[in-house]
Amino acid sequence: MALITKKVYGTEDVLPRDSYKWQFMEDVMRKEALSYGFKEIRTPVFEHTELFQRGVGDTTDVVQKEMYTFETKGGDSVTLRPEGTAGAARAFLEHALYNDGLPVKASYFVSCYRYEKKQANRYREFHQFGLEVYGTAAPTADAELITAAQSIFDRLHVTNLQLELNSIGCPECRPNYYAALTEYFSQYKDQLCETCLSRLSRNPMRILDCKSPVCSKIAQGAPVVLDYICDDCRSHFESVQKYLDGAGVAYTVNPRIVRGLDYYTRTVFEFVTDALGAQGTVCGGGRYDGLIEQLGGQHLPSLGFALGMERLLSLMEALGIEIPPGPVCDLYIATLGEAAQMKAFSLIEQVRRSSLIAEGDIVGRSLRAQMKYADKIGAKFSMVLGDNEMAQNCAVLKNMQTGQQTQVPLDDTFFEKFFAVYLDADSKALMEQLQT
Repeated sequence: MALITKKVYGTEDVLPRDSYKWQFMEDVMRKEALSYGFKEIRTPVFEHTELFQRGVGDTTDVVQKEMYTFETKGGDSVTLRPEGTAGAARAFLEHALYNDGLPVKASYFVSCYRYEKKQANRYREFHQFGLEVYGTAAPTADAELITAAQSIFDRLHVTNLQLELNSIGCPECRPNYYAALTEYFSQYKDQLCETCLSRLSRNPMRILDCKSPVCSKIAQGAPVVLDYICDDCRSHFESVQKYLDGAGVAYTVNPRIVRGLDYYTRTVFEFVTDALGAQGTVCGGGRYDGLIEQLGGQHLPSLGFALGMERLLSLMEALGIEIPPGPVCDLYIATLGEAAQMKAFSLIEQVRRSSLIAEGDIVGRSLRAQMKYADKIGAKFSMVLGDNEMAQNCAVLKNMQTGQQTQVPLDDTFFEKFFAVYLDADSKALMEQLQT
């Protein structure tokens, strides 16, 4: 029978045999976020289109070329989120989270959507982990955010990453830089791509982020933003570096980083690798002091980062980093006959109520097929229930790795006996399971 359809181009499935890898990364990220005081926020997968036009910026590739925008039956224009920050900022304002006390720290896991050519480690549906901080202009916040990202990579044993920093100034000093860029790029009007020509008068800094080989080559000779930032921005940037130095976080200053979204100001940073080819940015972020104001709120300095889950997983695999295997079945009970199946059902529920994994036959397999299945799923212990076991009210518990067998009762003390055998076999693993 042929499939009705296959997955949409640019999307990927995460299969049950691989999902433990994602869960492991997510667990590390959640724990690290909590240690820095971040609490999770969950926002809708689509928003009013205007949110991204104003927040992300209508001169960006994201807004101009990549958004999934459609009209609802009610005539509203909505867009699948292309990134997580704008939605989180909208929720911060709409629910007046500033009343909870500043700063507000929020973390999120989101799926994002951009209509672009599928490349290695680049998809039309992709996933991000992000941290957002609202309500602080202090350079310590920049350094803390960057340190949080570094801490996640350290916990995951990802070492092939370089942290690159830059400052792109503020509304006070950026006009001087825009003027210098406009003057420089105006010499190459006949060579710039059509998109960059439109940016020349609106946001010339966006030209620095163009992926066109011609525009990229021209941009190499453009004025450097660090030569134009004001004293306040320079002092802020120097303080960020001092805090990172104090925390032992290695970095390089890259004056060519501008990031791809319009809401950034002052500090911008990226964690990059050479192990993934052209798609080398695994994590990027910075400060966006004007975003909340652009969305209708009061001026509120803020900052954040987003980390690409697919790229990070690909990097870990490329580096040969071993992800601990996911949990396996602790006990499989094979049965012969309806009475035995009823009893097994009850025993399995006892085991499950103690946060262990237990399974039994639910498809009508033969005893031999059940045992083959138990071996295939990597069950740690197995037990067979049939007429004899039911009559004697006891059964043999088998350690599937060592072959050791122990007789256990089928009465109310069953779980205690199983627990004791399991504890002897793998006390450390069991205690870790019961504590999570």
